[in-house]
Amino acid sequence: MSKEIVHALILVFAIVLTFIFPKTNLANYDLQISAGLFIILYSVKRFIVTKDIYSRLIESVVFTLIIMGIVNSTGGLTSPFFFLIYFLLFSLSLILEPIISITTTVALIIFFLLNLPANQDFRTLLPIISLSFITPFAMFMGSEKIKNEKLKVKSEKTKEDTFLFLSLLLKNHLRNIKEALENFIGDHQLEIIKKSTQRMEKLIEKFEKDK
Repeated sequence: MSKEIVHALILVFAIVLTFIFPKTNLANYDLQISAGLFIILYSVKRFIVTKDIYSRLIESVVFTLIIMGIVNSTGGLTSPFFFLIYFLLFSLSLILEPIISITTTVALIIFFLLNLPANQDFRTLLPIISLSFITPFAMFMGSEKIKNEKLKVKSEKTKEDTFLFLSLLLKNHLRNIKEALENFIGDHQLEIIKKSTQRMEKLIEKFEKDK
C-alpha cells in the first residue's frame, strides 16, 4: 500500500472522529482536548527534530483534529470558523502529498452532506461547493513546493559535483605545475606546465558542456 493511500486513510479516520465528537459527552471537554492536541503538536515539533514523514503525518493529523473539531463544535457549515478548513487543505497539501487535498476534500464534502439537515437551500450548500474550488489551488501549491525541493536537491548535487571536480582533477594538475616550478631547470618543466594547463582548460570546458 502506497504512503499516499495510508496518509489519506489516516486523515479520513481523523475527519470521521471530528464529526462524531460533537455528538458525544466528550464535546463538553473540547477546550481541554484542543489544549492536549496542541501539547502533542508542540512535543512533536520540540523533540522530533528530523522532518521525516512520521512527524509530518502527526502534524497533519493534529491540525485536522483541531481545526475540524473547532468547526464541527461551533455549527459545522454555519460555523464562523469554517474558513479554517481552507487553511487546512493548503497545509495538508504542503506538509504531505498534494493529492491529499483531494481525498480530504472528498471526505469533508461527503460527511458534511451526510450531516446536513433535510430541505436545505442552495445558500447552505455554498460552503461545501467552495471546498471543491479551493482544492485545485491547494494541489498547485503542493506541487510547486515539491518542484522547488527537487530543484534545491539538484542544485546541491551540482555543487557537490563541482567540488568533486575541483578537488580530484584540478588539484592533480596544480600539483604538477607546482612541482615543475619548484624544480624548474629548463624547457622540460615549461612543457609540463604547458600540458597541465591545457588539460585543466579542456577539463573545465568539458565540465561546462556537461552542465
